[in-house]
Amino acid sequence: MTKTLFEQLGGNFTQVGDYLLPDLSLPAEKETGNIGVWALRHKRYLKQHHKVLYYNLLTSGKLHSYLAEIEEQAQQLFLRLVKELAEKEGVTEQLKAENAMLWVRKMNNIRNRAAEMVNNEVIYGQL
Repeated sequence: MTKTLFEQLGGNFTQVGDYLLPDLSLPAEKETGNIGVWALRHKRYLKQHHKVLYYNLLTSGKLHSYLAEIEEQAQQLFLRLVKELAEKEGVTEQLKAENAMLWVRKMNNIRNRAAEMVNNEVIYGQL
């Protein structure tokens, strides 16, 4: 029996019942960074709305590094926005000492707005 092109290129088959299935595996990815909530949101967005890009990254072994980069960008933007908005609106440690509940309300509002901006700019808007 002649070898198939897959076998000529070094591929192997495994017999499952009456069928020969090719032994396929994805390339190993090296973990280059942390994958957090921002990267997982972007991954879910890619899977649902940009399937071709998602599967290209997955099969090329670049998905993890791409998501780690997105996580880093989103986290830096979020922290910068929270800091800038807090300074702009006068939410300081002095306010925290004087009126903790007001400080918490203002910080929660700032964090929610910053998260919305990150979602719009990095998670759901960047491609």
